[in-house]
Amino acid sequence: MPEINVFGVFMCQSLINKIPGLFLLFLLGLTEVYAEDILSAREVVENFQAELIEVMKNGKELGYEGRFDKLEKPVSESHDLNMIARVVVGREWENMSSDQQEKFVEVFSRFSVAAYAHNFKEYSGESFKFESEEETGRGGVIVHTYLVIPDDKDVKFDYMLKKKGNSWRIINIIANGVSDLALRRSEYGSILKRDGYDVLIEKISEKIDLYSKQ
Repeated sequence: MPEINVFGVFMCQSLINKIPGLFLLFLLGLTEVYAEDILSAREVVENFQAELIEVMKNGKELGYEGRFDKLEKPVSESHDLNMIARVVVGREWENMSSDQQEKFVEVFSRFSVAAYAHNFKEYSGESFKFESEEETGRGGVIVHTYLVIPDDKDVKFDYMLKKKGNSWRIINIIANGVSDLALRRSEYGSILKRDGYDVLIEKISEKIDLYSKQ
């Protein structure tokens, strides 16, 4: 006589007896899949760079909006935008209300994607080249790469990554020795102290609008 479990599914006794073993195999399978899905810091960077090159190759056809849409997910999945947003405003972060913090992260995240959509819009044979990677003293990793540009000088891109949960995330990019994080922190900190939160949000939004028209 078949038995009925709590979900109303008919199950024979022999199958019921096998459930613990089957469930264990299922869990082991899931563990193996998740282990395979955890990317190294280098893989996170190289996957993101591949997305950039792909967007560049189709940049003209996609237009700004198309490039933005294509890059929104890769940027959010490879960058720790919440952490970067906190760092670029420095101590002023603590003076913001929770609503202001949430709004700033949202606007800054859109700006980050917009900047990529604006700066990586054309393709003329560029490619990224991995150079090396090194561990930092605080558990991070720096991935050293170059953007190879035909008939021009290579651009050195150093990506700083830290773990967020089980995933590596980009927290800063240094282009030819210039830290993007340091530039933003200096710029945004000055605006906050001089003009306040609302003006900073307005200026970042204006920059996004400018990128969309170029």
